[in-house]
Amino acid sequence: MKLEGSCHCRAVTFTLNSPHPYPFNYCFCSICRKTMGATGAAINLSGDAKSLEVTGADNMAIYHARIRNEETGDEEISPAKRYFCRLCSSGLWLFDSRWPDLIHPFASAIDTELPRAPEKTYLMVESKKDWVPLEPHGNDKVFDEFPDYSIAEWHQRLGLES
Repeated sequence: MKLEGSCHCRAVTFTLNSPHPYPFNYCFCSICRKTMGATGAAINLSGDAKSLEVTGADNMAIYHARIRNEETGDEEISPAKRYFCRLCSSGLWLFDSRWPDLIHPFASAIDTELPRAPEKTYLMVESKKDWVPLEPHGNDKVFDEFPDYSIAEWHQRLGLES
């Protein structure tokens, strides 16, 4: 599926192809919560990095999240690059050189109508703040940390690859 996306002020627009366009992963980690909005609940899709076309790239900036070990207090810098618009602060996508073929656009930046997921995965629930509601239904899955399957594996399991 071809995805079209943009930041809020439209200074950055982009397109890419996604074989995995169903938004199903709701992440509640502190990184998603603090960089993407009040509850967290950032939803990453998966796209083909080679197909990414960007207009307005000079309006982008990159953030490398700081990952803190709560037990030791140590901090490390994530190799993943979180791209955002430097004018309006909208999150655009995540790229991690450990998986160079993939771009993970944030569903919130996608302008194309996305298909509705038949089930959801709530992850990093251990980091969710108490004031954030969590109401899984039906076959939804809930994980304190990361699930043991990828975006691609979730789409394959449900026969949803495009």
